Amino acid sequence: MKIDNKNKTQILEKAKQWFRETVASNHIKNTAKLVNPEKFIINPFLTVYLSNFFSGNSSPENIAKVLLLPRVLGTSITTSFGQNVQSFTSKVLEAYGSTTSGIDIEFIDRTDNEKKYCQLKAGPNTINKDDVETIAGHFKGIRNLSRTNNLKISPSQMIVGVIYGKFSDLSDHYLRISRQYDYPVYVGHDFWFRLTGDENFYKDLIKAIGTVAVEADYSTEFKKIIKKLSKSEIIKNLI
Repeated sequence: MKIDNKNKTQILEKAKQWFRETVASNHIKNTAKLVNPEKFIINPFLTVYLSNFFSGNSSPENIAKVLLLPRVLGTSITTSFGQNVQSFTSKVLEAYGSTTSGIDIEFIDRTDNEKKYCQLKAGPNTINKDDVETIAGHFKGIRNLSRTNNLKISPSQMIVGVIYGKFSDLSDHYLRISRQYDYPVYVGHDFWFRLTGDENFYKDLIKAIGTVAVEADYSTEFKKIIKKLSKSEIIKNLI
């Protein structure tokens, strides 16, 4: 699919809708569950210290904040985003969808006019050692099958596309895909430019999803969660 202004607008709107309905919605649901102190592994040696470090005292409410903030602003939303890359593929990039097993999208690279078979990943630190072998195995299998069908696919056509970040941010696992197996890894701006041919698409995508933040004022509800969590016996017994 060639990107024009109409298609670009449609993709950006779908991205906003995906973020609103998938990432933000799950974030709110997961946050609401944190009124239960059993959702946390509480280190009694560090929690009170961190509360004093953070706020100057270890009141139940400040202890609750110390427990909640890293979870709500860090691991919860990051995990949700990473786990939903497949739904991002189907809902936002459906026009590029692939029927090839182990491939998320297929597209004509706008920088070299070469057809690319792409596995999508969320960010520059979202795969582990075993994932490297899995990805390389998928790619090798597809290339072997292509030869059987008299369709030559070169290593440069089998790629990993990372939705955000920079090449310099990539973990060693991603670098192994590129260096050891010779499959390109395209990140952030580079990936989106190759997909769309639009130099500004990556920035525009970030801005589009950023507009959803205006709708994300959960501060009143969050205060209620802090209050409720702070009243639990487990937290009171830390003081």
